[in-house]
Amino acid sequence: MGGILVSVTQILHVARISRDNIHNIQETQLAGPAIMDMIERDLRGLIVYNRAKRDHFLVENHVLRGADGDSIDFVTTTDNLVLRINGDNFERSTFNEVGYHLRPNPGYDDFLELYRREDQGIDDEPFEGGEFTFLHDRIKNFDIQVFAEDGVDADAFEDWGDEDARGEEENIGVPARVEITMTLELQRRVEREALRPSFLTEMTYRRIIRLPEVLRVEETALLVPMIPSGSSSSGDQGAGANAKSSTQSTTTLTGGAGGRGAGGSRGGVKGGKGSGDGERP
Repeated sequence: MGGILVSVTQILHVARISRDNIHNIQETQLAGPAIMDMIERDLRGLIVYNRAKRDHFLVENHVLRGADGDSIDFVTTTDNLVLRINGDNFERSTFNEVGYHLRPNPGYDDFLELYRREDQGIDDEPFEGGEFTFLHDRIKNFDIQVFAEDGVDADAFEDWGDEDARGEEENIGVPARVEITMTLELQRRVEREALRPSFLTEMTYRRIIRLPEVLRVEETALLVPMIPSGSSSSGDQGAGANAKSSTQSTTTLTGGAGGRGAGGSRGGVKGGKGSGDGERP
């Protein structure tokens, strides 16, 4: 009877370890792709409308506790994930400032914590402010490399868009390709769980994201909204004569997109219809 009980106990112990291993692997395999998909979705919605090239895209190289802890910031058309309450209503914004930042894990010296920054709308400081949402607390490496050209022989940049650090004119604006490498470590389900070799506990994910060439435009070709300027004149041509008025308005849009200006005059290219009343922009 004692031998049978020992055998049953060993079987249960092995089953528990297998269960914990499967749980840890599944949790990390789900967390890694989910984080990468979130970053790629935000990057796919990148927008550069009405902003200088230095405010389009920012990547900063950081080393935290001996590991890569790079950060990335940009403006995207992804709907905000952090709901904001205004009275009795929830506010949503189509344009948001988004970034991904890391900080040292306060509980474990070997890990970093990953956060997603989100600031509703667009302001004069697109790479600052907002609210931070926790994503993962066992990051061992988060490396971002940026390429000005898409090709095998293209040079990689560790910093992009930072005027103080770049020292060059070419790495400003929107890059051609972004490569993100992230390493996670499996988290023990219970404290008494047996330690495993590092090659069994670490999982590395790599994502290559190519950004549309239409976003990489010259400073003079950026879309800039302008208020139409107009002048009107009217006068009577005698008793019983009908008053005549004429209004001229011009809409200036630097770049390839525009719209109808006030009074029906056309801008640079096709866009939405403007006001039909010549007196209003």
